[in-house]
Amino acid sequence: MKKLLLIGLISLFVFPSCAEKTEKKEDVSTYYLIRHAEKDRTDSSNHNPNLTDIGLMRAENWAKHFKDIKFDAVYSTDYNRTKQTATPTAKANNLEIQFYNPSDLQVDAFMEKTKGKTVLVVGHSNTTPKFANGLLGEDKYDDMADDFNGGLYKVTITKNSKTSEELVVN
Repeated sequence: MKKLLLIGLISLFVFPSCAEKTEKKEDVSTYYLIRHAEKDRTDSSNHNPNLTDIGLMRAENWAKHFKDIKFDAVYSTDYNRTKQTATPTAKANNLEIQFYNPSDLQVDAFMEKTKGKTVLVVGHSNTTPKFANGLLGEDKYDDMADDFNGGLYKVTITKNSKTSEELVVN
């Protein structure tokens, strides 16, 4: 009888503390942030160019890279190059692309709206790192080089932590 009482008391203290340490899926938000693929640079006066053939291939490669990730949402700026980059991944997840304004990033509202979700965000060489920094609440990442289209930031936010990693995907 004493053994049962001892086991019961230990259980009261051990098991609740284990439950507190386990993050629930709805408490984890994961953001994948990429820059648009290669754009057509033949007309320097065109501020809304399409992707080049290489860029279109990169957009398809992003969808392949993300094939094992189930996205809940795909966000893009409202430019041809970002929409074309986001489209293959959005289609693979049966999602409509949602738009955000890079000049008016409301990160706190965005985080609240996407809490507990897995989200792809497609932006530009300056807005992508800025968005990642906003999610993290720190200035960790600098602008991307203008000729670099293979960068990926992964930001994971839980109730108790914010982590990130920067990856290069060719």
